Amino acid sequence: MDRRSFIRAGALGTAATALAAPAIAQGNITWRMVTTWPKNFPGLGVGAQRLADRVTAASGGRLTIQVYSAGELVPPLQSLDAVIDGTAEMSHGAAYYWQNKSPALSFFTGVPYGMTTSELTAWVRYMGGQEIWDEIYDQFGVQGFLSGNTGNQTGGWFREELTGLDSIKGLRFRTPGLGGQVWEKLGATVSNMAAGEIFQALQSGTLDAAEFVGPYNDLALGFYQVAKNYYMPSFVEPGLATELVVDKAKYQALPDDLQAIIRDVCQAEYDQVSADFVANDPRALKTLVEEHGVQVRDFPDDIMEAGAVASKEVLDGLLGSDDPLVKKTAESFVDSLRITRVRSEKIDSKFQAARELYLDL
Repeated sequence: MDRRSFIRAGALGTAATALAAPAIAQGNITWRMVTTWPKNFPGLGVGAQRLADRVTAASGGRLTIQVYSAGELVPPLQSLDAVIDGTAEMSHGAAYYWQNKSPALSFFTGVPYGMTTSELTAWVRYMGGQEIWDEIYDQFGVQGFLSGNTGNQTGGWFREELTGLDSIKGLRFRTPGLGGQVWEKLGATVSNMAAGEIFQALQSGTLDAAEFVGPYNDLALGFYQVAKNYYMPSFVEPGLATELVVDKAKYQALPDDLQAIIRDVCQAEYDQVSADFVANDPRALKTLVEEHGVQVRDFPDDIMEAGAVASKEVLDGLLGSDDPLVKKTAESFVDSLRITRVRSEKIDSKFQAARELYLDL
């Protein structure tokens, strides 16, 4: 965005703020949701808008949610701060974007070699995860809810083919969260940036490689135009969750039924977004390969193995944290993973391996 466009967008944002200030008229309330996603972005941006529409519809308009896409009201990676400082009542993004506020927040998005979509849901809903998340966000006066999940992501787009672990040394790579720490341990130089900034950085050569989500989103972002080597699966983001964050005081001031609508719509959207990615990632991947010449590749074994070693080092560091809440979060996550992985590895994965081997359709 050039300087004039930025100033113009800022002016529009200021006007929008004035127009969209929280209003209560005849019992109706209007809240603003800022997001980290581009407008109409497949899966994630669409999911944020659908969540807002469902809350508005389910409440009969008593709680109307106005959505502001990345950059429309605040920069994408400032959306949580917008809720904390009162610029907006809601934000839609990913908790690991805010790990500078607390490393514990990364556990509620995705952990390297960690929980899958269903495992994460089990931890948050049934194994104490939500209660710990509430403790973390209480420090900032906000409340977090799971609002979607991409499922296992792809490992990223690389200009050059990876021949082994040595290929990672000095690689300039966009990847966020704890996964970024793992890639740094493998030798990459890591940076984070919002979805709308990645293509230009790849095109200009500022980045050698980048990952965002997977085929559904990556096709829309056009990464295939500047990098053809597409590695999968991601070992650092086995099931990325998105979040809806609300101003806690304002949320608790709502009538009980409106609180329940927000909570229940988030839960429904978690499943809806997951289904969207399961349906559309394979279709997008087919397009990338057949129409754009993308080469789908597996990570070399030494990278996968080194990634597991680095992931354990990162987790061990969090388990030994001097911050009691970070340590508590890490311990709860690891204890729950030990339980949930029994089903995933002893039942689910064995069935999937058998289906791949024996079922010919």
